[in-house]
Amino acid sequence: MTKFMKSNEAVVVGALYAGCEIYFGYPITPASEIAHGAAKWFPMLGRTFVQAECETATANMMFGAAGAGRLCMTATSGPGFSLMQEGVSYLAGAELPCVFVDVNRAGPGLGNVYPEQSDYTPCVKGGGHGNYQTFTLAPASAQEMCDLTIKAFEMAAKWRTPAIVFADGLQGQMMETVKLPEKESVVPDFSDWAAQGEPRTRQNLVKSIFLDARQQEEFNEHLQEKYARMKADAMGEAYLADDAEVLFVAFGISSRIARTAAETLRKDGVRAGLFRPITLNPFPAEQLAKVAKGRKIVAIELDAGQFADDVRLQLAKAGLGSESASVTMIHRMGGEVVSVDEAVRVAKEVL
Repeated sequence: MTKFMKSNEAVVVGALYAGCEIYFGYPITPASEIAHGAAKWFPMLGRTFVQAECETATANMMFGAAGAGRLCMTATSGPGFSLMQEGVSYLAGAELPCVFVDVNRAGPGLGNVYPEQSDYTPCVKGGGHGNYQTFTLAPASAQEMCDLTIKAFEMAAKWRTPAIVFADGLQGQMMETVKLPEKESVVPDFSDWAAQGEPRTRQNLVKSIFLDARQQEEFNEHLQEKYARMKADAMGEAYLADDAEVLFVAFGISSRIARTAAETLRKDGVRAGLFRPITLNPFPAEQLAKVAKGRKIVAIELDAGQFADDVRLQLAKAGLGSESASVTMIHRMGGEVVSVDEAVRVAKEVL
């Protein structure tokens, strides 16, 4: 079955098919339709919707529900996600699976409700305290807003870590056809670690505190080892990249602009391609390195260069020093998006 729907609503559909049991909501533009949809559909299907009093409370409610082994989620935008950062760190520190959706708006401060990708650092690098990471996915369509929300729950449960769906105001508000999943996911059994208030989980302890420094270090080493294994689930997509002279690297809505620019350049006789990271953490570094070697790289983004810096870092770590040093960035900030014409012009200039 397919339905024509807003991308924000597709997030709610994905969460329901993923088996999400509880939505903790505090609306904020341009993510509010996610809370609205959850408030409508979760109770209709026997799930729970809780209207939180603020974003800080939302993150703490997530800790309580996830600690009891319940699949839960919330959605917000930049100012709200800032308030959730302490809670995200506690969730990661207690190794609790849950899902956050961040529909980026322009900042800093209140900014405006138009699209940016400027929450890159807190969503991808961990904006709270401590040496934690999250599993971060970047959808590029309404279909992926549904599918990658399901994937986020899967990865959160697999790696026992908060997972983030990283979107933007343009993605959240656009409407497209979405093919609904064929069946609902099976909810995992968390009774081996969750505190569920019954005899079989009586000995389970959910915590993020280690008063002994050596124990704290051992726990951090355990986390880093887990994050290293998490790289096996990195995802990326190459398009027209096999013979490309110039390679666009972009994610989310910027990747759609880059895709059209690559097709336009091909019509003009310029061999252009695209590499799109689908997971921003873990970053698909090996996949990028395979298609980037020997090519001019153009990063397209809606921020001040956080993503381009990451592309340079990943290429350098892969041993592609010359490619990393020559990454050209095209970016907009404040709610404007990069145009296809601008991407085409810059690609021709770098060649």
